Amino acid sequence: MKKIKPLALTIIATLPLTALAASSSSSKIPDWKLAEATEVWSPVPAVVTANENTPPSDAIVLFDGKSLSQWQGVEGGDAKWTVQNGSFTVAPKTGDIKTKESFCDVQLHVEWATPTKVTGDDGKELTSQGRNNSGIFLQEQYEVQVLDSYNNKTYSNGQAGSIYKQHIPLVNPTRAPGVWQTYDIIFTAPKFSSDKKLTSPGRATVLLNGVLVQNNVEIQGATGWIGKPVYTAHGCAPLRLQDHGNPVSFRNIWVRKL
Repeated sequence: MKKIKPLALTIIATLPLTALAASSSSSKIPDWKLAEATEVWSPVPAVVTANENTPPSDAIVLFDGKSLSQWQGVEGGDAKWTVQNGSFTVAPKTGDIKTKESFCDVQLHVEWATPTKVTGDDGKELTSQGRNNSGIFLQEQYEVQVLDSYNNKTYSNGQAGSIYKQHIPLVNPTRAPGVWQTYDIIFTAPKFSSDKKLTSPGRATVLLNGVLVQNNVEIQGATGWIGKPVYTAHGCAPLRLQDHGNPVSFRNIWVRKL
């Protein structure tokens, strides 16, 4: 065996690693091959068509501007609210209405408007919670507040954009009475174990008029006017709109199951 002289060993030891790597470049894995290893081709997302003026193609339209056929009274029977000119309006003292279909996780779009009248029959200005109030109840239990909050002082966790009595909205982007407003809500339903214990609380993200007002907040339990919210085990359930005694109007309601 031929011996390598000490000087030669010194030269090899001081060669840059890149030079040594170059001698074996023919065995290097190409970058495109390394990138390919992290590409995922399946499953392929379903194609959904959407534009600003119509619901996504995979949405369930809950109000088509013509009838309340997708809705019923909270105790069953026909929804008694008034349909006119492409929208429908709370008929006070007829009770809440709810969807005939039940939902779990959803993306929900609702447009609403409060009356231009902000005075009562006695001529006095309506204020706080008495000023054209309604609500959107997810799974009939968790309320996103509907209220004329334009220049209307009330408790912060009860104004429009709040998860009622639970989360104050980040900002107040409400519009003047009579102007249509828009909610876009992403709701993750709470989960319960077989023995009816809460395993995962509900969560909600809410945009009001395109502005983020609730950022993936944790729902603390069913909405209540008095006391702390508490969870009771349930499954998928209808969406519910509140009759709070004020003629609030709604239109363009659609939902996507997530």
